[in-house]
Amino acid sequence: MLKAIHASEDRASARTKAAQVTAKLREMKLPAAAQLVETSIDETLNYYEFPSQHWRSLRTNNPLERLMREIRRRTRAVGAFPDGNSAMILVAARLRHVAGTQWGQKRYMDMARINTAAIMENETQAA
Repeated sequence: MLKAIHASEDRASARTKAAQVTAKLREMKLPAAAQLVETSIDETLNYYEFPSQHWRSLRTNNPLERLMREIRRRTRAVGAFPDGNSAMILVAARLRHVAGTQWGQKRYMDMARINTAAIMENETQAA
């Protein structure tokens, strides 16, 4: 149900869908979940203020999930660590590797689009 909210075309339709989801959750006798959606939906819809080309990148955390999956895979391969410090060394080594390779240099979003949108908005406000 939450994916349907964030797949909406614009903020107004997302809010409408959120209201429908809230009503459905209340029908399902889940008032705490309905209250949570109702009170915090605006926080999750802030990506609509950016150019539409960036919406998918802003509403997901795919790069972070990919990095965490890689760290999890490496720690499972080791098995048991003698202490917490050795686990931190492994994680820090992986983060250093990512930062120093092409994977760490890859751009997730083209910031020129945001700058262009901001310039256009400033020109519109000045007119």
